[in-house]
Amino acid sequence: MQLAISDGARAVLETINSGGYLGYVVGGAVRDLVMGILPHDYDIATSAQPQQIKSLFKKTVDTGIRHGTVTVIESKIGYEVTTFRQESGYSDTRHPDEVVFLNTISEDLARRDFTINAMAYHPEEGLIDLFGGQEDLQNKIIRCVGEPETRFREDALRMLRAVRFAIVLDFEIEPATAAAIRKCALLIKKVSAERIRDEMNKILVSDHPEKIGLLHEVGLMHYILPELEVCFFVPQKNKYHIYNVGEHILHAVAHTPCELVLRWAALLHDIGKPPCKSEDANGIIHFYGHHRESVRMANDILHRLRMDNEAIRDILILVENHDVRIENTPPGVKRMMAKTGAILFDKLLILQEADNRAKNLKYFKDKKAKLEENRRIYQKVLAEHQPYLVSDLAVNGKDLIRIGFKPGRELGDMLKLLLEEVLIRSELNRRDYLLMRAKELRKKR
Repeated sequence: MQLAISDGARAVLETINSGGYLGYVVGGAVRDLVMGILPHDYDIATSAQPQQIKSLFKKTVDTGIRHGTVTVIESKIGYEVTTFRQESGYSDTRHPDEVVFLNTISEDLARRDFTINAMAYHPEEGLIDLFGGQEDLQNKIIRCVGEPETRFREDALRMLRAVRFAIVLDFEIEPATAAAIRKCALLIKKVSAERIRDEMNKILVSDHPEKIGLLHEVGLMHYILPELEVCFFVPQKNKYHIYNVGEHILHAVAHTPCELVLRWAALLHDIGKPPCKSEDANGIIHFYGHHRESVRMANDILHRLRMDNEAIRDILILVENHDVRIENTPPGVKRMMAKTGAILFDKLLILQEADNRAKNLKYFKDKKAKLEENRRIYQKVLAEHQPYLVSDLAVNGKDLIRIGFKPGRELGDMLKLLLEEVLIRSELNRRDYLLMRAKELRKKR
């Protein structure tokens, strides 16, 4: 079987092979090509040692030379070239603790994670498939190479990768592999937070993010997101909900467009419901204050997974306000815009719609109409450049100090009062009027 590899990858292979060594395209690139998908990048396995690769090419980067990897630059594109190897015991974000260099491509492939990733390609030899990768691709199966438990004990992240591939490719995890994940699930605790976060991110930006519930089915969620695991055991007995908390969350994620911050916000928006659960005399379940608890728990989770600070900030703002009923008036919309910022306000409306789509659809039409009205007002505010922040006022703190205000609380409170008037009537945002109004309000106080 011949595959249409890129010119750059072909050139790297030709240089390696003409230098007296063996070189093969391996891993995800081969899998994608067999599936008819254009690869994002190419990994190459070789019999050559890193120093030998460096001697063959004009430009290389020592990206992981201790572990057998050199990045070769060909036509301004980087190709990771790695010596045939067996690896195990990851304790940091990228590199294995132990690497043993091997002699043949068959030995290298035998130590890879899944059959669909254990194929290699050589322009002259064609496709090398020793473990049934093509058949598993046709049958849409995720299957370990060899003994699943052995593969997972070599690198526990492979369990999460199995789930990720199943979700991203819309495949099934074959029974023996799934059973081994359940048996070895505890080992995921040894994997660094960064590696787990990266896999979770890939799941959430896939076409089937709601299938992240597969983590619950195979026992990994208990160790990765125990806060979410609990949600699948908490019912929601009220007229607005038809799912338990965990199921509702997954449906909300499913209705969220492919944007990482939004999907994390959807995943965590109700994470605080279990500890806030209460039941009234009529048997109706309430979750008073769950948005605050969700923010607290989401903050812990996101820091635990080492998310970047900007993403954490945005996710927490969305979680905090996901249940807020925004007043369907220009002042009401502008007050929330002041709290979230213009970009996040749009995302908040998207999150609120996804949240309501995941509830009892009997009430969705009315909710949808209100959200659409808020979006109309929001777009009008932006189009007309209407002021909604203190910084949008025609006066600032220095202006108020010049007319007798002292720096501190009095100054801040007055700016807020002026903004409130401008939120209601944007035409009042004039320097002369605001200075006069500030003097009037100061006398009244």
